[in-house]
Amino acid sequence: MAINRRCRHENMVFESPQELSMPRSYLAFTAAIALAVSMGTLSAFEPSANRDVVRNTPGLVAFWDFDLRESSGNERFVAHVPVGSPSNYPLDAANYVRDYWGEGREATYADFPLLNDGPFGQAIRIREESDPNFRPFLFVPRTRLHDTPLDIKGDGKSVTVVVWAIRESGNHALAGIWHEGTDLKQSSTASIQKVERGQRQYALFAGLNRPGSACGHISENGASSFLNKYALHKCNSLRVAPAVNADVPAEQLAASWQCFAMTFDDQKDEITGWLNGESGERWLKNPKSNNLLSYAHNAYMQGHYARTPGMQEGQDSDFPKAQYYSPPEGEVSETEVLREDENHRVERRRYRYTEVVVTLEKDENGEWVETDRTLVGLRLNPWWYPHGIYSPPDAEQGGPFTIGRVIHSSRSVGFTGWIGGVSVFDRALSEAELKTLADLRN
Repeated sequence: MAINRRCRHENMVFESPQELSMPRSYLAFTAAIALAVSMGTLSAFEPSANRDVVRNTPGLVAFWDFDLRESSGNERFVAHVPVGSPSNYPLDAANYVRDYWGEGREATYADFPLLNDGPFGQAIRIREESDPNFRPFLFVPRTRLHDTPLDIKGDGKSVTVVVWAIRESGNHALAGIWHEGTDLKQSSTASIQKVERGQRQYALFAGLNRPGSACGHISENGASSFLNKYALHKCNSLRVAPAVNADVPAEQLAASWQCFAMTFDDQKDEITGWLNGESGERWLKNPKSNNLLSYAHNAYMQGHYARTPGMQEGQDSDFPKAQYYSPPEGEVSETEVLREDENHRVERRRYRYTEVVVTLEKDENGEWVETDRTLVGLRLNPWWYPHGIYSPPDAEQGGPFTIGRVIHSSRSVGFTGWIGGVSVFDRALSEAELKTLADLRN
């Protein structure tokens, strides 16, 4: 049983002869136990042992537990990093509305209340700020991370982000390099002073289109996907985290920790969301009718049209080939004949990443030939992603690593709740490894 860091003993006084005859370290320890019990601050976690599990996981790049700080100066939070790392990535505090719109006050560490408990002994709170000109986050500036191990980018690279959190509300960013840009033409950007294009690389979100799920995001170009204004290569875990009031009693908070994670496996071309070590299979039916993923539907159909001889109805000859969405459709996992007669047949086929309805007709040789196809389902977890990770050519064209929020045009509140740990790995962790990390929340 670990003792909460609030249970300090430096100022305790032991005056009786019996106490003076005992080792002061033992007396301090037992006194701290007694004080912790009396104050109800005995932690349910083993922070030190939990930290070791994370630090000893192969591929670790950085791990912020919000307990480790600089030993001098501003005493900022720093990351546990491997031996030889060029940086321990101190976290600055900022209000991105002030930085980009010139509005609102500065942010400080005081804007991130501490819990003094959690899987690693400490946690920060991301509050539901009522001031629309105040959106604070913690971040590593691009100038301090560019071309370091945290700057995972390019072809052939994989990444894992793990965040231990209690979700109070919201579905937006938890952590990552995901500057969404401030160049969108909308009412919220009318008074903006600093315009920048998107500088997205990788990030973990608290659900986005499926609030409470673990949503992994990867970008190949830093900007948008499928001719939509947003980046749309993302996944959603099957399970979702419950919403928990951030002010409930300590024992309820202790039982409410969730482990959000995302992996991008470059070898498999898959982005996968994991909640508490489980991914699950999530599908979206009828993507054509979805507000955002209708753009992925169109990207799939445009790729199909381009591979079909002749100009097809609905084909856009100007659609960029780099934005086609064409997951592999080799082995069929399910087939259902919807209707059939002597010369016509309609089938529903499910592949690993897509579900399609195809129409077949017999040719002059009596062979079935596909004459029409439509996409009726997209797999959201895992999501097929055949690209590399956006690689900014220089620090000026790359985004920061942020925790709690990301820079974006809408200035919405985003995720609120407690964040007790953030870790980044330069490879795709296995299911067993993610389950081990998830168990640290118990």
